[in-house]
Amino acid sequence: MNRDAMDKSAVDLSVRIPSPKGILELAHPVLPASGTFGYGEEFEPFLPPGTFSAIVPKSISVEQRPGNPPPRAIETPSGLLNSIGLQNPGLDLFISDYLPRLQRYGVPILVNVVGKTIEDYCQVVEALEGRELVLGYELNVSCPNVKEGLRFGLDPEATAALISAVRERTGGVLMAKLTPNVTDIAEHAVAAQEAGADAVSLINTIRAMAVDWRSGKSRIGTDTGGLSGPAIRPVALRMAWEAAEAVEIPVCAIGGISNAEDILEFVSVGASMVQVGTHLYREPTCLIEILQQLRELLAQEGYGSLEELRGSFGRSSDRLPESSRPVR
Repeated sequence: MNRDAMDKSAVDLSVRIPSPKGILELAHPVLPASGTFGYGEEFEPFLPPGTFSAIVPKSISVEQRPGNPPPRAIETPSGLLNSIGLQNPGLDLFISDYLPRLQRYGVPILVNVVGKTIEDYCQVVEALEGRELVLGYELNVSCPNVKEGLRFGLDPEATAALISAVRERTGGVLMAKLTPNVTDIAEHAVAAQEAGADAVSLINTIRAMAVDWRSGKSRIGTDTGGLSGPAIRPVALRMAWEAAEAVEIPVCAIGGISNAEDILEFVSVGASMVQVGTHLYREPTCLIEILQQLRELLAQEGYGSLEELRGSFGRSSDRLPESSRPVR
């Protein structure tokens, strides 16, 4: 699109997420991906963690979890293979030691919640309801490195049952984190929406392997792990498009994002916001430049807001034929 360029300072990057308690407005679309951000302390030497529009901390379960055996991560071509196993301090220690630090950053907190049962998820949410700046939850139903993640994430009915149960316990933003390890991501997004989710985030890592053929062993401490990074971005882009086409709730895109161009690609296929993960290990200060580039690129093309661009893919006269779009 060729439009008259405008002042980049006038570009509106804000994102609005409706929920039963009202609309959560974020200053811009970039959040940290859970698991890559820790609980904020790790990023303090690089940039104020509150520079993100909201924080999605590392997963929290009722019980403390030691995680999977090491080695837990290895680089692959254009990606990172990890098998952390949802290591976390548990709910009680999170509330007493980690949450106060997160609250000091002054931005909304969307707590990533994981559990072995529906009751586990509900217990975490009930314990965090009403606490300062805890304005929502990202329900992790998609971790490929623990059995319960696969159980919930691969069955849309199980996903819906979980979301429905948690919905009864909170009016805050409820975002379901979906797995790419399914045949039809749209089916799972629709199930999440119908069960009461306010947004969906996708994709979690792709189940993958790295082996040492000489020793006949895995290069990480488990047989398989989760692949992230630029290698999965085209897959994530396709799935974000399919999900955005299928639901009316906001889509939070995840997968190999490393610059503003990547973000605008996801927005053009319908995503409202994004999470940056693996790239934070390479460039922990990247957010400042990304936000500047977002405004510059949108202004150059004459867009006054991010929302104007959202879903623009396929609007032009040279769009692909309807037969190329996902079939339901």
